Amino acid sequence: MAISLRLSEDDSMLFKDYAQMHNMTVSELIRQSVLERIENEYDLASYEKAIAEFKENPVTYSLDEVKKELGL
Repeated sequence: MAISLRLSEDDSMLFKDYAQMHNMTVSELIRQSVLERIENEYDLASYEKAIAEFKENPVTYSLDEVKKELGL
């Protein structure tokens, strides 16, 4: 899929310079940046869910307890 993106001249130069600094194309930079943003949002949602579950049932286990439970 091809996507076009309209940028100001300043933004365009910033993107190109940054991509060149990191030995990547502008397309790779944009793709990687968008994927990182999506991943960060999924991570934040997982964290918020885990915190909510912990607040409902604040039980924790030590590493030794987990090993014993799993038979390790």
